[in-house]
Amino acid sequence: MRLMNVWLLIAAINGFLAVAAGAFGAHGLQGRLDAHGLQVFETGARYQMYHALAMGLAALAMRGAGAGAAQAAAAFFLAGIVLFSGSLYILALSGVRGLGIVTPFGGLAFLVGWCALAWAATKVSP
Repeated sequence: MRLMNVWLLIAAINGFLAVAAGAFGAHGLQGRLDAHGLQVFETGARYQMYHALAMGLAALAMRGAGAGAAQAAAAFFLAGIVLFSGSLYILALSGVRGLGIVTPFGGLAFLVGWCALAWAATKVSP
């Protein structure tokens, strides 16, 4: 139960950060970034929010036989947020194109997280 609470907290913090990033992108970066940079930043915020919510779902599935797979899902979602969203934020703000190599690894982490959550769903009993 304690592990579930920790992952719910991490999910909530990421949800908060996604909203903050979205607001910053919409209001603080207007006029500072070109349209493409704003779009890249917004994509990072959107995917961070999606996966903060997914991490919360994974946390709620951390019981019974599905706990291990749900914990793995949450960890992969967090890794995806750091790699995917983080690289997009840095790319948009700095223009450093070399970070683009990191983004697909974050996308892969998201995909693995969804597979792990699906596996957990087959193991969790009501």
